[in-house]
Amino acid sequence: MTMRRAARAAWLGLASACASPAFAQDVPDEKATTNEGVVHTPARPVVLPNRWQEDWGVLANPAVPRKRFDGLKYMPLGDGGREYLTVGATLRERLESNDAPAFGIGRPQDTYLLQRLQVHAGLRLGAPWLAFVQLEDDRAFAKKTWGPTDRDKADVRLAFLAWQGEVLDGTVRVRAGRQDFALDLQRFVSLRDGPNVRQSFDALWANFERGPWRFIGFVSHPVQYRDDRAFDDTSGSNQRFDMVRVERHVLGTNELSYYHAWFDNDDASFLDAHGNERRRVDDVRFAGARGPVDWDLEAMVQGGRVGDSRIHAWAVGTRAGWTWTDTAWTPRLGLQVDTASGDHRAGDGRLGTFNPLFPNGYYFSLAGYTGYSNLVHVKPSITLKPSPTVTLLGAVGLQWRRTTSDAIYVQPINALPGTAGTGSKWTGMYGQFRVDWKWRPGVTFSLEGDHFRAGRTIRDAGGSDGNYGSVQVLLAW
Repeated sequence: MTMRRAARAAWLGLASACASPAFAQDVPDEKATTNEGVVHTPARPVVLPNRWQEDWGVLANPAVPRKRFDGLKYMPLGDGGREYLTVGATLRERLESNDAPAFGIGRPQDTYLLQRLQVHAGLRLGAPWLAFVQLEDDRAFAKKTWGPTDRDKADVRLAFLAWQGEVLDGTVRVRAGRQDFALDLQRFVSLRDGPNVRQSFDALWANFERGPWRFIGFVSHPVQYRDDRAFDDTSGSNQRFDMVRVERHVLGTNELSYYHAWFDNDDASFLDAHGNERRRVDDVRFAGARGPVDWDLEAMVQGGRVGDSRIHAWAVGTRAGWTWTDTAWTPRLGLQVDTASGDHRAGDGRLGTFNPLFPNGYYFSLAGYTGYSNLVHVKPSITLKPSPTVTLLGAVGLQWRRTTSDAIYVQPINALPGTAGTGSKWTGMYGQFRVDWKWRPGVTFSLEGDHFRAGRTIRDAGGSDGNYGSVQVLLAW
């Protein structure tokens, strides 16, 4: 593969890393021989963001280099090598400082340590079956104000049974139990990796793949998080999230997808509507790359009702970039443009506020200054790779409201008090700088700094400029 093709594949892989891939990987042959007869040793497995997608069965091959504690990563249960037990752990420590959370409106300056500890075990019974369990413990040390995405004592994050098999010349995959979903760039359906507590669903998932086509369907209840005691998280009929989705590769490996989803939330509350939320969603996305150009375009329309009010909401998100693969540090110039509807007139029985559903928390930045509602967002950026393991990002974001009748929103969908029905459309602008360093397999360091210059509407509501900084280490074994 040429340098240009490799870089293009890397950027496309980064843009689509949030898509839901197969739960099992093919086990490498014990020996791979080229036309020249050279024998290559199969590579070791790599740690993946979704730990359940790792397949450590390759360690059945004695030619694969061994590392300390591999006896716990691969514990065979039979002679065939495909039935085994594996265990692992992930620890994320992030020190954050924010001198104006929510622009300082109702929340004090805060500096604290977020800790997320996950331990897991996977049982593979041949190629078709996987049983997986992951426990998670989330702590927020010295945090002055916290919510359900900050703290959660030890609880079951994932616990599911998965099966895959060949049907009608295609591949069927099924998962049942507590799991998570990550669609596309995670604008609206995500693992919620930015905040401390990830999002899970008690669900039944099935998908069928054949040639360039993929069909997905699931029914689910989002998990509701509590921090009263260990193992007290629940899910119930008060919230539902169901979906049918179709994907197809077009013009090569570019992806075109459509899904229809049902989101139900009892006793929902918006500025201009209250009651049971019955939101219906239609989403279209086209993403891919051609030469030095990569892109990701997504549009969503929402209908339904909240109480007595009809929903008429929408959003459009775009990311595009141009990469110079033959230039030092492989620079990529990017442009992100996002817009989402707001509510135009209070009391008219029509709710226009867009609901971002399950956003990832870092689509704009880790600072959380922006929510994906009543929004216009333009963000040019430059990304550099001084080495294969280091990525630098610099960006500037400009923000407006779609309508001054609705509020300015911060993540995930929290209206800033005193901003609805007053002021101008201009919200403010921010600068972002981020460094990610993959020091060695399973060890990553990240640093981010953001400064938000608030517009007059925020200042008149009692807000101020915001400064955010974080240092993070991620250890995965």
